[in-house]
Amino acid sequence: MSQHATGTFEVKLDPLDLNEVGQGETRGRISINKQFHGDLEATSIGEMLSAMTEVKGSAGYVAIERVVGSLQGRQGSFVLQHSGTMDRGQPSLSVNVVPDSATGELTGLRGRMNITIREGIHCYGFDFEFEEEA
Repeated sequence: MSQHATGTFEVKLDPLDLNEVGQGETRGRISINKQFHGDLEATSIGEMLSAMTEVKGSAGYVAIERVVGSLQGRQGSFVLQHSGTMDRGQPSLSVNVVPDSATGELTGLRGRMNITIREGIHCYGFDFEFEEEA
C-alpha cells in the first residue's frame, strides 16, 4: 500500500577536494548534511558529484546519502540515490531509495522523493511503500 510523507529539511553543503583535477575542470565534489523534519525525522550524510558546462543553466549531478531516523514512527536507515540535470534551465531530478538499503523497522522500504524549494525553504514529498505490503 503506497504511503506519502511530507516535510521540510535544512541542508549544509561543503566543497570537498576532487581526487584528480584536469585543466579547465568543471566538476565539483560536495559533502551533503541534512536535517529532515515532518513525517521523516532524520539526519543524512552524503556526497555529491557535479559537472557544470559553459552554457548557462546546464549542469548535472549525482549523489548518494544515508538517511538515519524515523519515517512516520518507524526507526531505521536507508540510502537515497540522486540524479539531477539542468538543461538550459529546465530541471529534471530523480531521488530514489536504493533497493534493499533500508534497515531496522524500515526494512523493505521502496520509494521516490520529490524535492522543491519554496521561498528559500527546502520541502520534500516522499511516496513510499514497504516490500511486505507490495
